[in-house]
Amino acid sequence: MTDVREVREDELERWIGIARAALDEADTVEGYLDWKRQARQTVWLLASDAGREVGTAIGVGGWHSPEGVARGEIRVIGAERGRGVGSALLGELSVWARRLGYAELMGPVKEVDAESLAWTERRGFVEVGRNSMLVLDLRAIEPPAVVPPQGIEIVTWAERTGVEREMYAVAREAYPDVPGEEEAEVAPFEEWLSMDMQGASDRPEATFLALADGEVVAYAKLALSLARPTVAMHDMTGVRRAWRGRGIAAALKAAEIAWAKEQGYERLETQNEERNEPIRRLNERYGYVVEPGSVTVRGPIA
Repeated sequence: MTDVREVREDELERWIGIARAALDEADTVEGYLDWKRQARQTVWLLASDAGREVGTAIGVGGWHSPEGVARGEIRVIGAERGRGVGSALLGELSVWARRLGYAELMGPVKEVDAESLAWTERRGFVEVGRNSMLVLDLRAIEPPAVVPPQGIEIVTWAERTGVEREMYAVAREAYPDVPGEEEAEVAPFEEWLSMDMQGASDRPEATFLALADGEVVAYAKLALSLARPTVAMHDMTGVRRAWRGRGIAAALKAAEIAWAKEQGYERLETQNEERNEPIRRLNERYGYVVEPGSVTVRGPIA
């Protein structure tokens, strides 16, 4: 019989070990504690069967999800699949979500994991987004020249502090325009600043601003992997609607690539929603290679 219990912060290292055994990837303790700091609610669950630890789940509420929807992720060690472990974790995750007033769960599934996708479908989850992984091998390229459009200046956030509300104005226009994120809430300013811009993986020197007459009209941010120190990830690129189509995003992308290369990073990663054609074309232009990504599914709590 599967037993599921909540994990304390001082047990996170152990929980991460099981998560990695199930999927061969997981964040660090520092990273997960930072997730908890950013979200409104967080729970970590550990499943055991006959004394063996066989699976994990994480639930996150109030972080880049539509009203009434919590984010969740379930991992079961391969040899333990098909024995009810995932269902037990989903049940406890649903109890947690229901208690907090959520009606649905959403989360990622590897697009090459047909077994897990079928498992979610049988439980009423449907696909609401599909993200390809695009990867740039920085060791194989020279840093690109950063050539902004006429009238645009590219600087780092570290070089131009005090413009956070202008950056927030960009986010308020850009977030809802990302395919699949139309319903996602944009948090109030102070919460957005803490959650999205001041995480453990965020650095002002790795956040680039596009200025027009000194005003922020776009920004692009890298997230620096805590678990993989040679990898940086494109987190968000946003351009105010009135300034789109002028090559600003391309200049910001070049600035990110050049910075990551100069800082000694070996790999850049980004996830692109398949319907986001402009950013996909931009990444392909810079030489990013497509790798298997993830499917976002959403469904009722158990």
